[in-house]
Amino acid sequence: MTGAAFDGAPPRPGFSLLKRVALAMAIIVLSTAGAVATTVLLEVKSVADVFNKVSVPIPGVNEKGVLDNVDAGDPQTILVLGSDRRFVDKKTGAPARSDTMLLIRLDPSKGATAVMSIPRDLRVTIPGVGTRKINEAYADGGPKLSVKTIRALLGIPINHVVNINFGGFQRAVDRLGCVFLDVDRKYYNDNAPPAGGGPPYAVIDVKAGYQRLCGEAALSFVRFRHMDSDLVRAARQQDFLRQAKDQIGVSRVFTDRKTLLRIFAKYTQTDIRGESAILRLLKLAVESAKNPVQEVQFEPVTDAPGGSDLLVTQPTLDRLRAQFMDAKGSKGARGKVKKSAGDKQRVKRQTQQKRKSNSTVPAGLFAAKQAGEDQGIRLATDPKHPATFPVYYPKLAAIGSAYRPDDNRSYRIRDRGKNSYQAYRIVLSAPGIGQYYGIQGMTWKAPPILDNPSQTRRINGRKFELFRDGDRLRLVAWRTPRAVYWVSNTLLQSLTNKQMLGIAESLTRVGS
Repeated sequence: MTGAAFDGAPPRPGFSLLKRVALAMAIIVLSTAGAVATTVLLEVKSVADVFNKVSVPIPGVNEKGVLDNVDAGDPQTILVLGSDRRFVDKKTGAPARSDTMLLIRLDPSKGATAVMSIPRDLRVTIPGVGTRKINEAYADGGPKLSVKTIRALLGIPINHVVNINFGGFQRAVDRLGCVFLDVDRKYYNDNAPPAGGGPPYAVIDVKAGYQRLCGEAALSFVRFRHMDSDLVRAARQQDFLRQAKDQIGVSRVFTDRKTLLRIFAKYTQTDIRGESAILRLLKLAVESAKNPVQEVQFEPVTDAPGGSDLLVTQPTLDRLRAQFMDAKGSKGARGKVKKSAGDKQRVKRQTQQKRKSNSTVPAGLFAAKQAGEDQGIRLATDPKHPATFPVYYPKLAAIGSAYRPDDNRSYRIRDRGKNSYQAYRIVLSAPGIGQYYGIQGMTWKAPPILDNPSQTRRINGRKFELFRDGDRLRLVAWRTPRAVYWVSNTLLQSLTNKQMLGIAESLTRVGS
């Protein structure tokens, strides 16, 4: 893949295994509880029976001093673990390591439900073992030692633990009718030379653009983990969770609640057993359902000299603990974007070009009409799927951007009723690892992603629908009589609100 028209950008593969099921479980359990609270609470005995019959208890976690006791009605913290049983591990007999370490804080009195993902390469002291990467705690002592290690690291009380086997994720997604996702760029790996030859990562072929992903493809997508940073992986996982959570209908979850609970119970281990424990957790989930989810970014971290370990300071740990225990609505980008040398050179070059042209373009943007138009014309005249509806391209781009022509595509999408619509996606890379934004257009006028905008704003004759993530714009959408269009921010929401609005305002019809 190469950049186009105004610059080049090397492909940045990425993605880790993870908390998807943290949420497949937060989707199945928390959404079930929040959506059908009264009925679920009344059925708590049958829920307990399912867990007691199907789920296997976690050895050792109920021993004294492992988990923190909590009084009825008090906030609870849940640790979600997902083991990384890789192909090479099976071949060599190596023990599984925890690839996913996710803390969820249910506290209805706060402004948000806190979620924090702990980097698996973080260097910590593992009780009784020594200084190691934190995911080695799982290999050395399973969930029990993982709980002790994370408690000692952060000083956060952990009341319950859920250990996930990813086999249930695919079945749960299919059972829920799949998920429509706004995929930021193309994800591809086939392990074949010349790209192959390294670690045997999962095979995947998911194209850019809004689309419906079912079990196997969804699982491949959430497990993709080539070269992204932990921060980007966590942001992508959260985005998957948000889009899936917004689409799961109450009636679908409620109707299938027993089957979904059996899937959850079969593919997880947990200490949460018995009617009283389940009842307390369900009540908390019900009361917390009204709050937004705040992801507490585990940063800053630094690279350890001469290795792949990550280091964190005690002041940072103290700040993370305070943010997690006192969750509030998030502000700004989801994390600090780390620019490569190529990113910095591109930013410098495009900034100089903007100054020389005496451009009046808003700050953070530069004029790239020809480059955008080239992409738009290509999609409008695609020989396989020529667009029969207007194609709009951006005349402005974020400084440091590069088009991704191999990711751009014109295609067809079907809704849940099997109705077919035309669509296209334009992808640009932004400065920073794993940062891609884009323009989506389609003749499907009611995609789930455009439900419930945060607000609307009329600018230069266009009525834009604004979708926020904290105080950042996640999407800026625009409707016409024939189609809908939107600008998607990067996974870290690294484009500012002014940049998002500026790009949206600059959308221009091919041929005009």
